[in-house]
Amino acid sequence: MEYAETGAKRRKKLSESILDKFSMDFLRNQVLKNAYGNNDTVIAQLDPRILLVWYLFLGLVPWFVQDLWFLMGCFLLVLVTTRLARVAGLVLVLFAVGVFSQTGYLFLVSLLFGGDASTVIPLLVLTLKVATCSLASITVFSGLDPDRLSNGLMWYGCPERLSFSISYAYRILPMLMEEFQNILLSYRMRGNPPAHDTFGGKVRYLFYQVKVIMHAFYPLMLNTAKRSRTTVEALEIKGYRYAAVNKEVKRLKLSTLKVTYNDLLFLAISFFWIALSVLASTLF
Repeated sequence: MEYAETGAKRRKKLSESILDKFSMDFLRNQVLKNAYGNNDTVIAQLDPRILLVWYLFLGLVPWFVQDLWFLMGCFLLVLVTTRLARVAGLVLVLFAVGVFSQTGYLFLVSLLFGGDASTVIPLLVLTLKVATCSLASITVFSGLDPDRLSNGLMWYGCPERLSFSISYAYRILPMLMEEFQNILLSYRMRGNPPAHDTFGGKVRYLFYQVKVIMHAFYPLMLNTAKRSRTTVEALEIKGYRYAAVNKEVKRLKLSTLKVTYNDLLFLAISFFWIALSVLASTLF
């Protein structure tokens, strides 16, 4: 009897520890950490121009290659860089669920419609392509802050307004999360959530939170649009339109970009690993 009570208490604590993770504070901290909390990593210290070139290679080339060894080498490379970028755990979990569940779904469908084990290799090739491009994107955009990303795009000739829009999308992220949190708090004050003392109650409470999030979408967009007007007026007062077309301002803004020894070392290691992958695909 005592052993059964101890087991019930342990299961209750486990359910609480798992379901309590899915709170808005946890989600907000994970998103902000991935966007702003990686400035001290190895990837964040690299020049944005180098990272963008590296990303273009690993984001495009795998789609035109069918060799398993080459794709495996690219995947291992971006797996290491993702580890160096210290990507938030929530992003990695969503990546794993999205990529590998889709592959498993395709494998089950192929078996249902007369396929066999020979479909594993083509599905593995597809999985490696999607996973490599996804991890390369996660590595680069979690290691670049808004200003460095905007400067790197501007150096390659990207229009000022487009690069500023990308940078502004990063900067508005904390404001969106704060506004979203306020809307959820207002719903909680007016709502009647289900009791969540038991495991079943916690599951119902989780579905209740998802429903509230869906209802909060329209007020979030409306309040954000109101704040965006204030931001645009502030930019106009500071002379944004003139600075966007002034060559001297652009030169001063891009003067902070410098290719260092670490950038060249990063490119050399990546090139060497890709060369080994090509050699492995040729031999085997």
